[in-house]
Amino acid sequence: MPAMARELIGRVRQALGDRYNVITAVGRGGNATLYGALDKDGRKVAIKVLHPELAVSVAADRFLREIRWAAKLDHPHIAPLLDSGETDYLLWFVMPFVTGETLRNVVRRERSLPIDRAVRIATEVLDALGHAHEHGLAHRDIKPDNIVLSAEGGGAILVDFGIARAIATSGEDRVTRSGFVVGTEEYMSPEQAGGSPDIDGRTDLYSLGVVLFEALTG
Repeated sequence: MPAMARELIGRVRQALGDRYNVITAVGRGGNATLYGALDKDGRKVAIKVLHPELAVSVAADRFLREIRWAAKLDHPHIAPLLDSGETDYLLWFVMPFVTGETLRNVVRRERSLPIDRAVRIATEVLDALGHAHEHGLAHRDIKPDNIVLSAEGGGAILVDFGIARAIATSGEDRVTRSGFVVGTEEYMSPEQAGGSPDIDGRTDLYSLGVVLFEALTG
């Protein structure tokens, strides 16, 4: 493990040790590092910690206020937000640990999916998005990495709901100046990529269309 990664997991363990047993770093994405942990009842959870260089570009109180909107979502194909906070200058949020594979890994291994399987996954994600859009929330970062195919029979689970929105609305132009992109360029709608302030659920539908095309064609 690189020195910076060791230092960060040490900070995370020190900051959250009274609430979670942080076991290991699972992966690093564009905006955050994912850790596997156990809560006080021994349940597996996933903790995401914003990269420190990104966290300094957002207003912490506004970020947490925005991300907590996602906690209102209750849908079988959305990983719920369980907890969030700021501790020792670290911005973090907690979701259930979904056992399974990301759609990214499945497509990478299988090259392309059968039509019926790809359509079933897309339909489940659409159902989740419909629920969120009814509550006025757009995901803004639909991509294969954020769709987990549950190994426990839960189908497609959409993760990281509210994160891109929270970063965008709490950081404003400071995030752009820091070099971070809110969302994933390969899957963004033209409006989102162009920085339109009027982004809504339609950007998710565009992104899901790109994901479905990729799942079918490899």
